[in-house]
Amino acid sequence: MSLLSRIVAPTARHDVARLVAALLAEHSGVHPEGPTRGSALPTGPSRQSVLPTEPSKGSVLPTKPSKGSVLPTGPTGLGTSAARIRARRKDGEGGAGVPELYCPPALRDDPALAEEVNARLLAWAEEIGLYVGRLDRVRAADFGRLMMLVHPDTDDPDRLLAAGKCALAEWATDDYYCDDETMGSAPALLGAHLGVAYAAIDPAHPPLRYVPDVEEAMRDDPVRTALHSGFAHMARYADWSQLARLRHEVAVLFVGYGQEGSWRSQGRMPAVWEYLAHRQINSFVPCVAMTDMVGGYVLPAAEYADPRVRRAVTMASTAATLVNDLYSMAKEHHSDSVEFNLPTVIAAEERCTPREAVERSAAIHDELVRTFEAEAAALALTGSPQLRRFLAGVWAWLGGNRAWHSGSRRYTSTPSGTPSGTPS
Repeated sequence: MSLLSRIVAPTARHDVARLVAALLAEHSGVHPEGPTRGSALPTGPSRQSVLPTEPSKGSVLPTKPSKGSVLPTGPTGLGTSAARIRARRKDGEGGAGVPELYCPPALRDDPALAEEVNARLLAWAEEIGLYVGRLDRVRAADFGRLMMLVHPDTDDPDRLLAAGKCALAEWATDDYYCDDETMGSAPALLGAHLGVAYAAIDPAHPPLRYVPDVEEAMRDDPVRTALHSGFAHMARYADWSQLARLRHEVAVLFVGYGQEGSWRSQGRMPAVWEYLAHRQINSFVPCVAMTDMVGGYVLPAAEYADPRVRRAVTMASTAATLVNDLYSMAKEHHSDSVEFNLPTVIAAEERCTPREAVERSAAIHDELVRTFEAEAAALALTGSPQLRRFLAGVWAWLGGNRAWHSGSRRYTSTPSGTPSGTPS
């Protein structure tokens, strides 16, 4: 099913209203109330006294821990002993039958900033011809709000717009090439489409006589135009190593699109282990990888590539994507085609009820988040200031992602399965 065909649930309740704020305050000098408009975390020289942009001397992950660099499991200090994340299992708490998940709350909620980013994102999509005739559905999904929630260490709408363009281009790739036949997707064409689309972010360099053909191919397809434009915008804020990282993550994402395409063409339901491996690559990793780019600092390439860091980041990204699985399931339930999400795969393999499958999926999500929490804390003890800030940013990303899914009209369905407020 097209991503745009998935649309809001009640806002989740949390016992720890300022967990992420306290976490970032400990590591990044952020005031516990969190940033607001006009008071973003500084990204210039004033920030360097807390988080220098140069990597620390010596090994990638020094053996001596940095003082005060543990990621806490909740706020610290007087009066906060009861404020800890707790996973609860109450039917219907998360909306659309989603159990409450072990996940931090969002650090901030700035509707004005979200609306500004959303308006700019929609104007860009209209300008390049992306989602022609369906922009009302993009508007209802409110991707500007997602960017505002998951990147709380900046209130610069242009930085958030750069991340939003890249994210929307990736989702459009899924819609146009993989999921939605009304937008031109076809399993037989998937590989060819993805191969050419990759040239939009990692330009092809053919002999001169073929350059006009390549340029025309990039212009004639809105997905390729979106990918190219999004990367060009992010290049204003990212260095070459960060852009290379982002290209790599998008290439891996395209592998995941191809894997799901093969299941569709075969009419095959994957095993649970296979689906979970798939969700590590067909996930929010490319979006999470932009954390330092949007935040205005550089996580050294060697540190990002460290297997321990890679494990933590991919587990967090998988967990974030399973939130999408859980919230989109209600909409997908009304689809005529076979859809792939973790509850559906678990129900098919383990022959359990849909409710049991949802509960088991939520437990898998919670295990991943708890593991990230523990392993990120260990990495924060020995990593560079940039790594500590990046891991805190990923933690904040989890909270913002959960908040968006629990409140986005993208995931509201009427009983007939038609997204509320959007065309069928």
